[in-house]
Amino acid sequence: MSAVIPLSFWLLFAAAMLISSIGFYKYVYFISLGYGFSIAGLGALMLILFRETLSIGTIIACILFMIYGCRLGGYLLIRELKSAAYRNTMKTEIKDGKTMPFGVKCAIWVTCGALYVTQVLPVFYRLLNERKTDGWCIAGIIIMAFGIVFETVADMQKSKSKKKNPKRFCDTGLYKIVRCPNYLGEMIFWTGVLVSGANALTGVGQWVLALIGYIGIIFVMFSGARRLELRQNKNYGNDPEYQKYVKTTPIMVPFIPLYSVAKYKFLVA
Repeated sequence: MSAVIPLSFWLLFAAAMLISSIGFYKYVYFISLGYGFSIAGLGALMLILFRETLSIGTIIACILFMIYGCRLGGYLLIRELKSAAYRNTMKTEIKDGKTMPFGVKCAIWVTCGALYVTQVLPVFYRLLNERKTDGWCIAGIIIMAFGIVFETVADMQKSKSKKKNPKRFCDTGLYKIVRCPNYLGEMIFWTGVLVSGANALTGVGQWVLALIGYIGIIFVMFSGARRLELRQNKNYGNDPEYQKYVKTTPIMVPFIPLYSVAKYKFLVA
């Protein structure tokens, strides 16, 4: 195929930039609400751009993007609006951006928009390259759907736990398997996206861009896990039960004995 980047790619990028521009209202929105709703918007836009060549598999994949993004964006929005404790925590963990130069904000905005587009490229290139539904596509959407369910259940379990005992860390349900099951659910979802387009990507360029998106979001998830670990160490570090929990429960991936990422300072996003 031509090395020229197609118009449809630039339309996706423009959409991601438009939606994520909400970050200029509040800096953290670049990577929270702007992230979730950008993914949902990109899924909807691909349904429109490729409406004449869609297959059952690509339709489902795009709908899953919309479900994933709206669920995540809606969850974050409700949590911010209703939880004063969460807002206070974010004030200490993430810069408010008020003193940040406008040029730096623009650079972050462009970076976020580019990342969000590269994350959906395995599905985009399946559509662009006119590859229909096949085994890779089916396997990918099954993994994507499982990731959404996994992450949703994790969020529900944590909310239930916090309502029952707001001052205690959550170690029930999926939190018995890993300490950050919501982030694990995200990684499962994006692994499914990559799998769904694994045999549709053609040429080094398409693979490089798709892998940038995948590796980028995995990095962001581990960065988020590090922030959470540092916060929990501060809040529960003197609790013997918490110390036992963190020493016996992997932080992110089941069965892999990685119990802490706090020392990895390169995980800053």
